[in-house]
Amino acid sequence: MTNEEKNLEQVLWDSANVMRQTMGAADYMDYALGLIFYKHLSDKTLETAAQALTDTGEMEESEVATEEQRQAAYKTYYDDPDSHDDLLASMDMDYTIKPDFTFTAFLKEIKDKTFQLEHLEQAFRDLEQSNAELLGHLFDDVDLHSNKLGPTPQKQNDLIADVMQALAPLNLDSHSGDVLGDAYEYLIGNFASDMGQKAGEFYTPQSVSTLLTHIVTSGYEDKKGFSAYDPAMGSGSLLLNVRKYIQSADSIEYYGQEIKTSTYNLARMNMIIHGVSATNQHLHNADTLDKDWPADEVTDFDAVMMNPPYSQKWSADKGFLNDPRFSDYGVLAPKSKADYAFLLHGLYHLKSTGTMGIVLPHGVLFRGAAESKIRQKLLEKGMIYAVIGLPAGIFYSTGIPTIIMVLKKDRPGRDVLFIDGSKEFVKGKPQNTLTDANIGRLYNAYKDRKDEEKFCHVATFEEIKDNDFNLNIPRYVDTFEPEPDVDLGELNEEMAETNKQIEANEKELLAMLKELTTTDTKKAKDLQDFLHLFE
Repeated sequence: MTNEEKNLEQVLWDSANVMRQTMGAADYMDYALGLIFYKHLSDKTLETAAQALTDTGEMEESEVATEEQRQAAYKTYYDDPDSHDDLLASMDMDYTIKPDFTFTAFLKEIKDKTFQLEHLEQAFRDLEQSNAELLGHLFDDVDLHSNKLGPTPQKQNDLIADVMQALAPLNLDSHSGDVLGDAYEYLIGNFASDMGQKAGEFYTPQSVSTLLTHIVTSGYEDKKGFSAYDPAMGSGSLLLNVRKYIQSADSIEYYGQEIKTSTYNLARMNMIIHGVSATNQHLHNADTLDKDWPADEVTDFDAVMMNPPYSQKWSADKGFLNDPRFSDYGVLAPKSKADYAFLLHGLYHLKSTGTMGIVLPHGVLFRGAAESKIRQKLLEKGMIYAVIGLPAGIFYSTGIPTIIMVLKKDRPGRDVLFIDGSKEFVKGKPQNTLTDANIGRLYNAYKDRKDEEKFCHVATFEEIKDNDFNLNIPRYVDTFEPEPDVDLGELNEEMAETNKQIEANEKELLAMLKELTTTDTKKAKDLQDFLHLFE
């Protein structure tokens, strides 16, 4: 753990402790992440203004070295009609925060005891309106007048002020990771018991995200204009991890869809924090299975990745048999388990030269009926490329073991690589963890595509057919470890020695008991009866 991460975690802990006095963790997370995001945009505004003023020679670097100096300079040049337009033009930002509404200005109001929630509420509205297409409705979940903040307006005001003060030391630019992703992972990791199912319903742990995105970008590292699609994007961590592996990161086109509005907004925040330009992010708030998207623009992608909700119910309406996403398979995923519906949706949007990776429960490997028919068709087409078993207990929302299924459309052969990664983890609380070494071993096995005893096996199509198209990993990777032979002679000697030791201990205990004395007649009789048990 780096000092940067300690700083982030300490600030989050402090802010969470302020809010958990009045609300559950699932609620204060929305406030904490929303305010962290606003602070980031505010800090970026002051830094960009300072840079613009020094670049144009209006000010020296020493004059904008501190936060207070940057705030003062920004207010001076923003409020001056003669310099206002030139300043904003030189800053060239996708949004505008007025000087009186910066996080720094609010902290001063808090210190001066003049802060009012109405000021922050207006700041949120102004920010959204400064770029409605990019920022519209981003703060809808941050209800500043909720009773969860306190029973009276003053208590609500004081609580938000305390949270903002707790967040004040956080410098997001100094944090090297996925800020909102790391913040979210820290909050659910420490308060998952308070958050219940919501703790992990839309978050993919960074270790799994790293492995999955490394796989789907493999071979495309030097491609410009790489396109990535996540139709169940959650907080956007999978999409954003693509940047680690594509050299021309600024040219990546991100496509993502999310059904829950609050989660969709979190993904939008994440994109902005990571500096993804508005023209490169194409995010949609809708039900992925209900209606296909995208349909009227770019519709296939270099990489498709997702961690959809496991075995979720869906309509499975017969009309979907005519939907081009599902029509080739003759059957639909069952109503009670939409796993294959998500898979086929993603596969439909994959380029013929692309790679898809999807996290699913083990059941998709062997369940029968409609799922069996879909699985067989995929195998006959040669589209299932690899099955990677993950360890149990690495997700916040479930302890069940999961897999990564890798799919490709046009490739020679129909063999399937099976990797048993069930032991590739470090035990932890509350979740187990895939370390860098674990991730490296799994990825290298995927790339090498060779047999390794008790770890991975490339199964031919004939092998799979002989197993009735059942893809359960133990059918292909034998991890059985026989019990070591027992030396009966040595075991007899050990048992004899143990019996001798027991006998000696009993004699020693009996001797000590015989030394006990009492003047109580009943106790004396009970003691004698007890001693007879050893004789």
